[in-house]
Amino acid sequence: MAVNVYFVRHGQTYLNLFHKYQGWSDAPLTEKGIEDGKRVGKALADVDFDYLFCSDMRRTVKTAELLAASHPTKIVHPEPDSSFREVFFGFFEGEDTATASMNIGLCRSYDELVSKYSVEKARDITKAADPFHLAENDAEFWQRMDKGLDRLRNLPDGSTAVVVSHGAAIRSIVSRYAKDKTLANEAPVNGSITKLSLTPDQTEIVFYNQLSLPE
Repeated sequence: MAVNVYFVRHGQTYLNLFHKYQGWSDAPLTEKGIEDGKRVGKALADVDFDYLFCSDMRRTVKTAELLAASHPTKIVHPEPDSSFREVFFGFFEGEDTATASMNIGLCRSYDELVSKYSVEKARDITKAADPFHLAENDAEFWQRMDKGLDRLRNLPDGSTAVVVSHGAAIRSIVSRYAKDKTLANEAPVNGSITKLSLTPDQTEIVFYNQLSLPE
């Protein structure tokens, strides 16, 4: 049997609203972001999940709390796990997206950077462009994220988990495991749902970047 995992992108933050690079830097949810969290809880109302995880960033913790409060689950407090953190952009954290993307890869946005180079290569060139070389490259990102995915794979057979994570992190999973790699060219929107089916040796992307459960 497989483990079903619903990855949710956190609600909109002020750095999202201002079009700033936001990896390990953090910002509060906007009013829309709060509504994103409530809405996704209602969207998942028919999903009886056994576990609620999130990254250890306050934007995901808050979104997970809002999700749980708007869902019939008895789970009140999500379990933070740093494995599910966003990509670390190093020197470019908090910088205007257009300016940073131009400095990294002569692109006008992070989406253009991903479309031009791929999600994986975008991380490598970001680290190369970082004067401190602290940004995560692709290998460093996956060394961390794989620990989180392995934890999910080892949940009891047939269980269901919700994980509140981040845009670039979720599209990275999709880029690696989806049959259609071009899906990852589109960023998951705030409060969107992506479903994975995990077994010890397989990862299936059931659907990506949905605001409600598909019929």
